[in-house]
Amino acid sequence: MHVLVAVVVGLALAGSFLRSFVAGTPDIATAATVFCGIFVQAIPFLALGILVSGAVAAYVTPDRLARWLPRRPSAAILAAGVGGAALPGCECGSVPIARRLFGEGAVGAAALTFMLAAPAINPVVLVSTAVAFPGEPRMVAARCAASLLTALIMGALWARFGQPRWITRRMPHLHGHDGSRWTVFTEAARHDFLQASSYLVIGAAAAAALHIVVPEWVYDHLAGQLLLGIAVMALLAVILALCSEADAFVAASLSMLPLIPRLVFLVVGPAIDIKLFAMQVGMFGRAFAVRFAPVTFVVAVVVATGVGLLVVGNR
Repeated sequence: MHVLVAVVVGLALAGSFLRSFVAGTPDIATAATVFCGIFVQAIPFLALGILVSGAVAAYVTPDRLARWLPRRPSAAILAAGVGGAALPGCECGSVPIARRLFGEGAVGAAALTFMLAAPAINPVVLVSTAVAFPGEPRMVAARCAASLLTALIMGALWARFGQPRWITRRMPHLHGHDGSRWTVFTEAARHDFLQASSYLVIGAAAAAALHIVVPEWVYDHLAGQLLLGIAVMALLAVILALCSEADAFVAASLSMLPLIPRLVFLVVGPAIDIKLFAMQVGMFGRAFAVRFAPVTFVVAVVVATGVGLLVVGNR
C-alpha cells in the first residue's frame, strides 16, 4: 500500500511532463489510449467482483459449502459446476475454498469443479464479457458453455483418475475467521483488490504494448492461421494471469484477431495461469499441480476451440 501511494503521488507530480511526452509521441499516445480504455471499462466490474468475493468470504463458509454438496460424485460435480455461477468471485479466492472442501471431506472432484467454474461463469464475469463484446451475445454463451464444460470434464477426470496422495499440503488456519464478519469482509476485499488490480494493470499494459510493439503483419498472419492464433492466445492467457472479471476487456481490445482465439484466451485464463499454478502448489502441493495444471490447459484449449467453432464460427 505504501508503494502504491508513493507511485500515485509521483505520477501526480510528474503529470504535466508525462502529458506533454504522451501527446508528442504518437505510439505512446496510442498505447495510453488502449491502456486507459481497458482499465476504465474493467474497473467497475473488478470492484463489484471484489465486493461479492468479500461477502462470500464473510458469510458463505467452506464448511457450509461442503454440507450442501451431494455425496454421489456425479451429482456433486454437476452441483459444484452449476453452483459456481451463484458464488461469484476471483479465481484467487476459489483455490482456498476448494482446498478447504478437500480438508473437510467433501468430494474432491466437486471441489475442483467449483474451483474452475466459480471464477469463469459467475454473473459478474458474464456481464463484463457482454459489455466488452457488444453485439456478440454468442461470445458470452460460448464462454459460459466452454468454461462450465471444462470444469465438469476436469471434475470427472479427477473422480476417475485422481489420487488423494497427490494432495500433500495441509490447509492453513484462517486467522481472519476468528474476527467479526466485517473484519473478514474488509480483509478479503482489500487483499483481492490489491492483487486483482495489479494483474489488471499488468494485463492492460501488455495489451497496450502489443498494439505498438508487434508489427501489423504478425496480426495479419495470426488472423489467417487459426491454430497458430489459438496457441498464441492460450499461452498469452497463462502468462498474463489476468483476473477473470477484467480479462474480457483485454481480449476485446485485440480486435485484429478472430473470435475463436480470443475465446480460448477467456476460457484458459480463469482455468490455469502462472499465479493459479503457484497457488495450487502452495495449497495442494507440487505433486497435484504438475499433474492438474497441464491437463487443465489442454482440456480448456480443446473445449474452447470446439465450442467456438460450433457457437461463434470462424470469424
